[in-house]
Amino acid sequence: MICCIYNYDLIIGNKKINFFYLNIFVYFNVLTAVNIEILKGIHPGILLERELMQRKIPKGKFALSINEYPQTINAIIKGKRSMNTPLAIRIEDALGLQEGFFMTLQIYYDIEQIKKQKSLNVHPDKLKFRPALFWDTKLGAIDWNRQRRPVIQRVFERGNYTEKRDN
Repeated sequence: MICCIYNYDLIIGNKKINFFYLNIFVYFNVLTAVNIEILKGIHPGILLERELMQRKIPKGKFALSINEYPQTINAIIKGKRSMNTPLAIRIEDALGLQEGFFMTLQIYYDIEQIKKQKSLNVHPDKLKFRPALFWDTKLGAIDWNRQRRPVIQRVFERGNYTEKRDN
């Protein structure tokens, strides 16, 4: 495969690609084919925002160009809304990206969120702790998800062998 740059055009084989889109083309195709592991768990809105910034395309104008409300694109970019399949296809077509890229990211992001929710529901059995271990607070008032590290630290600093082993 021979590559050369001629008047801001890149020629690969018999295909001519505008050089302005080269960085994006290589960036997305390399990451989707080889290193999708790097992007797992990242909301597709983050990459969409980066893509629009690199191309210096205003979000509102881009949204209108693909027949979508600007509020929808902004909500996706901020991570407040998931990307649906028809919208992902329109975005990928408009930006010249590999088909299915954003939906793959969305699915991995959703999987990551489900894993986080599952891990939030796992907490130690309160009955295994001596009340003296948490003398300065009520055991029922401890938010296990937000205060996980301090609880673990206290158990390992002041807990007995059974508390350390079981939790």
